[in-house]
Amino acid sequence: MQQEAAALLNWYDANARKMPWRTPPHSDQRPDPYRIWLSEVMLQQTTVAAVRDYFNRFTTRWPTVTALAMAEDADVMAEWAGLGYYARARNLLKCARAVHDLGSFPATYADLIKLPGIGPYTAAAVASIAFDEPATVVDGNVERVIARLFNIHTPLPSAKPELTALATTLTPQSRPGDYAQAVMDLGATICTPRNPACGICPLRPFCAAQPQGTQTSLPFKTPKPEKPTRQGTLWLARAPDGKWLVEERPTKGLLGGTIGFPGNGWDTKSHHDAAPITANWQDMGQIKHTFTHFHAVLTVLAATTSAQPDHGMFQPVNPENLPTLMRKAYDLASAALLPR
Repeated sequence: MQQEAAALLNWYDANARKMPWRTPPHSDQRPDPYRIWLSEVMLQQTTVAAVRDYFNRFTTRWPTVTALAMAEDADVMAEWAGLGYYARARNLLKCARAVHDLGSFPATYADLIKLPGIGPYTAAAVASIAFDEPATVVDGNVERVIARLFNIHTPLPSAKPELTALATTLTPQSRPGDYAQAVMDLGATICTPRNPACGICPLRPFCAAQPQGTQTSLPFKTPKPEKPTRQGTLWLARAPDGKWLVEERPTKGLLGGTIGFPGNGWDTKSHHDAAPITANWQDMGQIKHTFTHFHAVLTVLAATTSAQPDHGMFQPVNPENLPTLMRKAYDLASAALLPR
């Protein structure tokens, strides 16, 4: 085993973070591939702190991959609300149903990556953590650790192949799952983006960046273009019986498959040029929300009405099940539309 891997595993044995999807180092309990897969999908583009409650709710409601495979799409989308990147939730169901059809999770990277919605990172994480295959896991934390460890100055994303190749040279044949979690933990707690704690880092004796004083500036990144801003409108109509005018969004595209309020301007696939219903609309102000590729600034118009809409339907709305964008609009409009 590489000296770096041995040092990192010794550190992990004493400092492993406790998470609801993990088994402790040297545990007799085998990691559950369902829980590993679910956590990794949830953790994409999201923090551990944000994911914990979602993970606990999901695994309480759907404790096995078969239970999730049998779930209604709308129920899963509602539980996912607030985690963002809703294509992940749609792919989650597709993958669960594919695994159910197979009878169990495949045990190798080569077979895992064939499943819908599973890319190289998730396939490597499940293969290594759940099945002890020495697959190399590379996420943002790992890229940072490797860039500093080898003092790589090539900017991301161009450096990804080089960093992956270097990470592969360190992946041990023994305890690859613990090693994968160890290097991710190191990046999250010690080798952090700002102010890395080099003094207590188990990889300091092997680090090429620290003696050169370059660790705080690595990895370099190619500047991202400035995000454009889209202006738009959301119409929030509430009937006297308390139901809200909503529509189910197309399965593909922004907030795909979720329940939302009619709008225009912010979503290029929206064809609503006018209010969905004739009503005495009140201008409630604006909300702002940032997507991956643009900022949205939306005017929220609200009304109480019993008129029949041109599109959408009136139905009860649980604000906890709304995507974050729609929840912002709900919170703004409810001040005027909900009884005091």
